[in-house]
Amino acid sequence: MRDSLVAAAFQLFLERGYEQTTVDEIVALAGVGRRSFFRYFPSKEDVVFPDHERCLAEMNDFLGKDSGNGRGSGGDADDPVARVCDAARVVLRMYAENPTFSVQRYRLTKKVPGLRTYELSVVWRYERALAEYLRGRFAGRRDGTLRADVIAAAVVAAHNNGLRSWLRSDGQSDASAEVDHALAHVQEVFGPGPAPVGPAQQPTGEPAQEPTEDDVVVVISRRGAPMWRVVQEVETALGRNPE
Repeated sequence: MRDSLVAAAFQLFLERGYEQTTVDEIVALAGVGRRSFFRYFPSKEDVVFPDHERCLAEMNDFLGKDSGNGRGSGGDADDPVARVCDAARVVLRMYAENPTFSVQRYRLTKKVPGLRTYELSVVWRYERALAEYLRGRFAGRRDGTLRADVIAAAVVAAHNNGLRSWLRSDGQSDASAEVDHALAHVQEVFGPGPAPVGPAQQPTGEPAQEPTEDDVVVVISRRGAPMWRVVQEVETALGRNPE
């Protein structure tokens, strides 16, 4: 019945437009009563996003299984940034399960400002879930909450960038490749640093140096310099090659 209501709703949305379609018309086409509609969907907006509650639950379950979040042991070796990137892929799979429906919804939300606002509220819930997980992983660290919130926002932005690229192709491109490419930027910036330079990679005549936990890097930057420039200077000091 739930699937029938969604199918009926989108058929009418495409034929008549979202604003012009009423709940009474949806239930009439689906052959059910109004009470049945509201048993599954609190509002007409919810029928446009029928799978997000399930997906949010799956994401939270995925994050909860990570023993490094304080619910188990032995998770210190895990990379929390990689974990939240994988959690974002849970959302991608939900979209990729039904490309036709996802593309139709994308086109519809572009036309209806109210649906776009609703979608942003859904996205915010995903971001909060990621941030809460990261706050647990970064608890006790200096600026741990700030880092968690920034990384969560970056993961959502990267995921949505790749997702929109796929949707703009009418579902013809490789959704996983699009999102993986975008998330790789997040892991490059916020994930673990590159492996230490080995002896064979040292410049001729310079002995290999083992990095220690006590190494300190000091970067001097102009007051008022944009944050991206400061980050670039830090990466340069750490031996990375920012693009």
